[in-house]
Amino acid sequence: MEGAKMFSKKYKRGGVKYGGGAGGQIYGMGVVGAMVFYIQQADGFWPVVWAIIKAFVWPAFVVYDLLKHIV
Repeated sequence: MEGAKMFSKKYKRGGVKYGGGAGGQIYGMGVVGAMVFYIQQADGFWPVVWAIIKAFVWPAFVVYDLLKHIV
């Protein structure tokens, strides 16, 4: 009975943080790399702002281009 209580407590929603592996760290490295790449190509204030935005949403651009070629 003790094991059942521990099982239900461990997997209860709220308060327990579910780990996602290293996905966040890999995404973070991708964001930093994309930010460096896009900022190097920017030549003004607003292009730098747009480069920072693009650095955070670059996976959406990749998926869009891949789907464009597939479909």
